[in-house]
Amino acid sequence: MRIIRCALILTGVLLGVRDLTPVAHAQKMTYGVKVMVAKAADLAKAKTYSWTVSQPSPDKTVDAQIVAAVDRQLSALGFTKVASGTSDVLATYASTRRTDVNLKGKANESGARPAYEVGTLVVDLRDPATRQPLFRVRIDTPITIEPDKAEMQINAAVTAMFEKYPARTGAKR
Repeated sequence: MRIIRCALILTGVLLGVRDLTPVAHAQKMTYGVKVMVAKAADLAKAKTYSWTVSQPSPDKTVDAQIVAAVDRQLSALGFTKVASGTSDVLATYASTRRTDVNLKGKANESGARPAYEVGTLVVDLRDPATRQPLFRVRIDTPITIEPDKAEMQINAAVTAMFEKYPARTGAKR
């Protein structure tokens, strides 16, 4: 019985810590684009890309919009999409949505602080041989969760991300 009680207490503590984590991180988060890897020399040689397995959005419409937006940006940079066979780089992405809470904001009558939906998108261009990232860019941005505004927000986010792409000779931009 003592072991079960300790396990229940430990579980409660862990769940409590997990539930507070987004609130604690909300104060540290800065919004915007961050390039985490950029190997310009390797990227300068790349001319083709193909998609590889990623962590797609569970919403198939959002997944298609993200892929289309990345395809447009890569095309504008002079890349050619390869449907099958080998390519110079592999494209992949991961996305998530979270709620940030402004702990410094004024609480409403029920005690709740202002909360904001935030979208995070990470796009990688990887070396096909090693699977190591050659270009990794991340954006964290407040979003509206209205479906009719999603595509506009995705396009704006992906455009902002690829504005950080290392300069290329011959790019169409």
